[in-house]
Amino acid sequence: MLQQKQMDLIAMILAFMISAKPVLGFGMDPDLQIDVTTELELDNARTGVAQVPGLYNNSRAYLFQDVERQIQAAPHVAEKVIQLLRNKSEFTIVATVQQNILTSGVILSIHESDLRYFELESSGQRDEIRYHYRFNGKPRTEVFPYRLADGLWHQIALSISASHLLLHVDCNKIYERIIDPPQTNLKPGIGLWLGQRSSRHGLFKGILQDVKIILMPNGYIIQCPNLNRRACPTCSDFLNLVQGIMDLQELLAKMTTKLNYAEARLSELESCYCEKTCQVNGEVYRSMESWVEKCKNCTCKNGAIECRQVTCPHLNCPPDFRPVYRVGKCCKECRPVCLYGGQKLSEGQRVLKNNCRECRNRTMAIVHETCPSLDCPLNEQVQPENSCCNVCHGHDFCADGHQCGENSECWNLNTRAICMCKNGFAPIQGDTAHCEDKDECANGTSYCHANTVCVNLPGSYRCDCLPGYTRVDDYSCTKRDECRNGQHSCHEMAICMNTVRGHRCICKPGYVGNGTICRDIDECVEGIIQCHKHARCVNVPGWYHCECRAGYHDNGNYSFTGDNCIDIDECASGIHSCWNDSVCVNLDGGFDCRCPFGEHCTGDCPHDEGLKRNGQVWTLREDRCSVCSCQDGNIFCRRIVCDCRTPNVDLFCCSECDTRVTSQCLHQNGHLVYRSGDIWTYNCQQCRCLQGEVDCWPLSCPTLSCEYTTIPEGECCPRCVTDPCLADNVVYDIRRTCTDNHGITRLSGSIWTMAGSPCTTCKCKHIIHFRENFGLCIGPSKACD
Repeated sequence: MLQQKQMDLIAMILAFMISAKPVLGFGMDPDLQIDVTTELELDNARTGVAQVPGLYNNSRAYLFQDVERQIQAAPHVAEKVIQLLRNKSEFTIVATVQQNILTSGVILSIHESDLRYFELESSGQRDEIRYHYRFNGKPRTEVFPYRLADGLWHQIALSISASHLLLHVDCNKIYERIIDPPQTNLKPGIGLWLGQRSSRHGLFKGILQDVKIILMPNGYIIQCPNLNRRACPTCSDFLNLVQGIMDLQELLAKMTTKLNYAEARLSELESCYCEKTCQVNGEVYRSMESWVEKCKNCTCKNGAIECRQVTCPHLNCPPDFRPVYRVGKCCKECRPVCLYGGQKLSEGQRVLKNNCRECRNRTMAIVHETCPSLDCPLNEQVQPENSCCNVCHGHDFCADGHQCGENSECWNLNTRAICMCKNGFAPIQGDTAHCEDKDECANGTSYCHANTVCVNLPGSYRCDCLPGYTRVDDYSCTKRDECRNGQHSCHEMAICMNTVRGHRCICKPGYVGNGTICRDIDECVEGIIQCHKHARCVNVPGWYHCECRAGYHDNGNYSFTGDNCIDIDECASGIHSCWNDSVCVNLDGGFDCRCPFGEHCTGDCPHDEGLKRNGQVWTLREDRCSVCSCQDGNIFCRRIVCDCRTPNVDLFCCSECDTRVTSQCLHQNGHLVYRSGDIWTYNCQQCRCLQGEVDCWPLSCPTLSCEYTTIPEGECCPRCVTDPCLADNVVYDIRRTCTDNHGITRLSGSIWTMAGSPCTTCKCKHIIHFRENFGLCIGPSKACD
């Protein structure tokens, strides 16, 4: 047994040593990485996934086929991943992929319903890599133009460090950005999917290998070790390691001695009978033994002390007797009174006339009492009741000792101390020194409202909700909140409101419907808005904006109707395509190439470092769906005209002609079916169905020139605001600080709770562009912060 403990100790110390200081050759701590492909046990037979050779020799990869599949982690695996990722500000997602040409799909997704906390997506239709995440409860998407879906092997690594993002592809850093810090306070129940977003959406088509989550800084080094080459260990490193091993041996020897002694003691104690006792003021009491302490009956029960207040009998004293406390007694006793100077005095009561006298057994006995000197003038002195010596005004009589029980408290008066029952307690037999609990539920003095049941507690009570009801405050309950609990039928673009009979659904502004079904109001089609002639109306979910037409640009002064769109002078800016002897002439919203003279006025057009003849028509190399023509030095391009009656129509360019059932797409809500080529909006994204595959990308929002913006509830694009407290895009200058009311220096953007006021939150708001810093404290009733 001892030998086994020694071996366990050696293993524990070596594990600590290796984890505390990385040593070349030991490899990476397995607790710092999650191999998603291994955790999901893809080697076992799964529909839609097949094992294939990987990028490296004798390596395994997995082909995700174009069939309906469900590659979702089991609940215990998802919870393990969530536990490791929870509240982490630094992590990296690495994967080796070979994506089919022109396909779109999700590589890895961690989400709950429509709340995507982490999702890495590759779109072959738009040649983009997308990172979806959440910030302060709102969705965010970072888009990186890059063609990953080209049928070739690629290594991709997305590294997050708070607000710093790095994207490596094939060990080359292609993007580095500052983003909003991702929200990682993940809750239980979140799903983990590989190669898809759900059972029917975001299906990745191709091969995935070595999909891992790395929980360490610069995790891309695991995939690309040459990016962080380290020097070989020095002799000093080796000597330090040897010295560390020697220190461990010495520590092990000491621990072995202590373990030997501990085992010897344990073997002695195993033959002993141990009775749990109680020790009070130096006295030891055995189990179930009782004693009286401070007017309480106490009992030792298996090592724990239980005490209860002594119960005093009801007193019915004769006329010449009064109930009084006697020294060393817990309950009042009937004692005879004294007649002195026409007054009836209780036993123990003192009076000062010519001398100090005290009532003792019907006799006023003279008491010789030496009064202490006082440090207050005579006019601030008072004579306490039952005392012959003065005290200073404000004297603490309770500190002199009192007979108040555990359910009462001592109060100071001008000349004496009294016992008062605590809140929720009533005096026993009129004696406020000993109080008992008031049953507010039985006597009807509780404040419990309808839909509750009153439960009495010592000195208080509580109001419990009846089954089927939920708490409103401490005293009242209402029917269960169907809106908050998700037990409603409201559309995602509707507001749920609880009512007496259940709930009510109201479509958000910018939408119309009965609440269970809401559709976006297309302000452009309905003619609700009239944009300037230089702008065109663009509809977005719940809103719209006026976007400058081709040939016009924003002059920097944002206008809701597009009045800020002015003509682009292509001739002056040099962005025209006129050449040779042709002359550029600026037009409103465009330009023209005129050839008044010269032998080179052929009307030909320069294109792709070559030349297209006047009148020549060709298809773009990078876009087979566009046809261009050269006309008098100008190049005009348009989408090909689709004639679905043509037998050999190109379905890739003319997706609306694809009537195959397999090319249809299912809406994210699972209730609507779209044909190939259809476009719709969902969750602030524009989605398109192309041959059975759904691809979604963030909506295009207008560029705002104002300093502070916010995205209103139910809308997708930001609007201008003047109050920085309401803004979503506030950037705090961390070089500046605030000083709180205790003189503590706080960094800009930091949040703390005000000392002495736990319901007040403060935030240092030194915002970039502001000239002065200020600390803003917000109470619980305000919304800002």
